[in-house]
Parts: sequence; structure tokens; C-alpha cells
Amino acid sequence: MRNPPTPPRLPLRQVWPADFVARYRAAGYWRGETFPGFLRDRALRFADDVAVVGGDTRWTYAQLWAESERIAAGFLASGLAPGDRVVVQLGNIPGFIAVVCGLFRAQLVPVYALPAHRITEVAHFARKAEAGAYVVAERDGGFDYRTLARELQAQVPAVARVFVIGDAQEFVAVDALDGDRDALPGDPDPQSVAFLQISGGSTGLSKLIPRTHDDYIYSFRASNDICGIARDSVYLVALPAAHNFPMSSPGFFGALYAGARVVLSPGPGPDAAFPLIAREGVTCVGLVPPLALLWADAAAKTAFDLSSLRVVQVGGAKLVPEAARRVVAGLGCTLQQVFGMAEGLVNYTRLDDPDELVLTTQGRPISPDDEVLVVDDHGTPVADGETGHLLTRGPYTIRGYHNDDAANARAFTDDGYYRTGDMVQRVAGGYLVVQGRATDHINRAGEKISAEEIEDHLLAHPQVFDAAVVSIPDAFLGERSCAFVIPGDAKPRPAELKAWVRGRGLAAFKVPDQIVFVDAFGTTAVGKVSRRELRAQLRAGFLAEQEGS
Repeated sequence: MRNPPTPPRLPLRQVWPADFVARYRAAGYWRGETFPGFLRDRALRFADDVAVVGGDTRWTYAQLWAESERIAAGFLASGLAPGDRVVVQLGNIPGFIAVVCGLFRAQLVPVYALPAHRITEVAHFARKAEAGAYVVAERDGGFDYRTLARELQAQVPAVARVFVIGDAQEFVAVDALDGDRDALPGDPDPQSVAFLQISGGSTGLSKLIPRTHDDYIYSFRASNDICGIARDSVYLVALPAAHNFPMSSPGFFGALYAGARVVLSPGPGPDAAFPLIAREGVTCVGLVPPLALLWADAAAKTAFDLSSLRVVQVGGAKLVPEAARRVVAGLGCTLQQVFGMAEGLVNYTRLDDPDELVLTTQGRPISPDDEVLVVDDHGTPVADGETGHLLTRGPYTIRGYHNDDAANARAFTDDGYYRTGDMVQRVAGGYLVVQGRATDHINRAGEKISAEEIEDHLLAHPQVFDAAVVSIPDAFLGERSCAFVIPGDAKPRPAELKAWVRGRGLAAFKVPDQIVFVDAFGTTAVGKVSRRELRAQLRAGFLAEQEGS
């Protein structure tokens, strides 16, 4: 009996209306560039310049290209075919960049996962993307990713191939990959999807964001101009490299595009990063607010020379003015605020902006063709200075998520505006001041957590009757998560509930920071009060109680 045919995969698409395509091309935003095309060019132009530094590895541009081609040919020789999707879960190691560039060269599609993700998230990405392969390092931060690979293959059998940097055991070692480089495909269509990025996951597990060669390359090429990235720049990747911020704002891709040097820090803390800044002469780094404050405090005590730093970018969460002042005073270099999203729109304060704008706003958009609307609950534009919902469309903002019709119906207007979920004020000059999220979304040190997702896991505990997870302001993390729990017959201990969430295969940053037991949620309108309203009530009551104590 024959096996049933494998159903066709959903195509990867990101489509702008024809008149927008014509406009973006005419304006020079979309130049028909591709990732393998620009990487090949830089390998020819800057062959002997150092491209990537990490651990004991120092690759020139020529060496990076050669390594990428070796990996590309090896992936195809292993049975993958152009168009296949590959989940990549790697930390800040040179192999991350080489693997991703190799996937581009082979016309394979990376699907980015963060090192902190565990089986729940990784399996979701693999299913949603219809991935056929998975790339990991043997270990990172003490965690054995080969164990996760086995779990993934058990849950998602379509992931037939696993590639490992390091000791591969029963899997395929990335170091052993090789194949016929003359058989590699040509460069892809610039309008084709280059990779799938992950969303912040504000309404559950992350959505998949298809980014094209044309749109993404424009975003970091234009960011280079705004952020002062040139061939003599040295960009430090301190945050996890798979995050959109250190990847493209301007990130390591912007640095490679400029012919600059990329330095990968194994960790984000001063102990790991400061020696690299001193040794490599780092000029630019991107940080989240709590990390920037930690660096600012540590800079006063360090013996390492940080004088090469020209620009410290802070994004991922709002940097309040007082914290911004501390960062400037502590690090003694130019502060650049960054407010962006993996779906597209990125705002920067400019390097020559007056202090008031840098300290009090989150910047203005990259492009003259970034269309920004700030509207009330009914979709009516509000006056500048008033708070409203941020909507946007433009030459590097997506028009739809992959394989998620329900999310697309919620997130995009009929005329192509993306509903970001952010509440902002627009002030003079088009600068934006972020006021928070319209949804129940916890921004913990730049990591986005869905309240709904964590509630679902808590509710699975046999001794939890109900749970509501809210964000609480935190001076160090920006926001921390607090779970209000109505216990069942036997009240569990907070440590037990935290262990329960952790044991459900979730990233550690999703484990509630605080658990508060309550007898009821203070409302009898069961089913008549939305979860969003309930969370708002709980949060307000908790904060009022804290202030009164």
C-alpha cells in the first residue's frame, strides 16, 4: 500500500500592492538586492577585512563567504531543497551567522528561535513554518539542545534532519557538511521571502513574520545611514543575535552590509562585554533598558577602556527619561533611542538630535514613506500630543503573517496598515513617545510575554481554579510578571506553580516573577468582564495597595 502523498506546504509570501511596489522601487528603497548577492560582493571588495569575531574565531569577509558556501552545499547535499524551512536556534557564536548566510546561499529559509525557547515554542515554530530541519549547538548556557532536538522530532516528525554545531551524537555535525558548491542555486528573487522572524507573541505563541530580501535589506541599509555605521565601525552583538534589534537596527546585518566588523558577546553583562569592547575597539552596541542601566553603573568601576564606544542604542522597551540620563552619564557616549518591531517600523532618535528629544522620545521613523497613524478606539486620528493606537505601513512593514488568517484579520486594516498594539503620542517633528501596550502584553527586559499564554499553563495545574497574569512596573526589568491565582481546594506553594510553568517546556523568562493568591477577582460579573478589563483591575488594585503600604 502506498503512503499518502505529502500535502503541499503553504507558500511563503509577502506581497505589497503593485502601486506601492512601483513607488518603493522608484524611491530607491528597493534596489533588487539579495542576501547572498551583497555578501558575495563584500567578500570580493573587503576580502581580507575582519568580518566576524567570536570566541577564538576571527573570520575575514572572504572566509565568512567560503564557510557559508560550504554549509550551503552541505545542506543541499544532505537532502534539503531550495525553499525548505529550517528552524535555527543558536546563541551568539560565529556559527550562527555562517549558518544563516549558508541558508540564504542555498535558498533555504531560516526560521529564527531564541536560545531561551524550549519545546513548546520550538515545536510551534516548526509546525507553523512546516519546517524540515533544525540547527542547534550542542550546548548553550548549560542546556543540552540535542535533548530538545529529540523531543522536537518526536513531536514534529516532519523535522527529519537535525544539524549540530559541536558534538552531534546521532545527528549531523555542521563542521562535517560539504557538497558540490558548483551546484548551488543562483541568487533568489529580491521579492521572495528570505526568512521567518518571530513576533513578540502578545496574544499567545509567536506569529511568524515573512521578511523579503528587498524590504529587510532596505531597513538595515537605511539604518546604517541614521546610526553612523561605516566600514570602520565595530558593532557588538550583546543581546541574543536572533532578536530583530541586534540583527537589523542596524545590527550585525547592517554592519556586514557596511563592511564593518561584527563582535559577538557570549553574554549581555558587563563581565562578558567590557573586555570585548576594550580589545576590539567596539563603536556601537544595542541594549535593552535594564541592561543599559547595569552597564552604566558598572562603567564607573571597570578597569576596561570603553572609550571607543561612540553610540549606545537602547530599545526593546521604553527607556524613561531619568533612566536615559543615567545611561548617558554612566557610559559617556551618544545615546540613541530605538523603538521598533519585527513586523517592520523602526524609529530612531538621530545622532545630532538635541538632548531633550533623545531623553524624552523614542525617535521618528526610518523612511519618508513610513506612513504613521495615531488613532482613537474608533479609528479616528487624534491630534498630535494625544495618546492613541499606533498604525503603520511602509516599505519594510509587512502586510501579513504567515499561516495565520485570524491574526491577520486582527492585525491589519483593509488598506494595509499594521495595528502595532502600541499606544503612543506623536509630537513635533514626527517623533513618537511610547505610552504602553494596548493589549495584555508584558515587556520583561525586552522579552515579550503573552499574559494569555501563561494563564493557560497555570490553569492546567490541578490546584489552580483561575489565574490572571499582569505586568507590574519594575525599576530594573521595565516590567515584571505577576500572576494572581485563585487556588483550588488545596493551595499550592508559589514555588510549586513556578516549577509547574517551567516544567511545561517554556522559556525561563515566561515563568511568573511573582505569584499572589486571592480568594476572588473582585467581580461577580463572570463572563461579562473581559480578561483585559479584569487584568487592568487587578493591576490597578495591586499598585494602589503597594503605594498605600
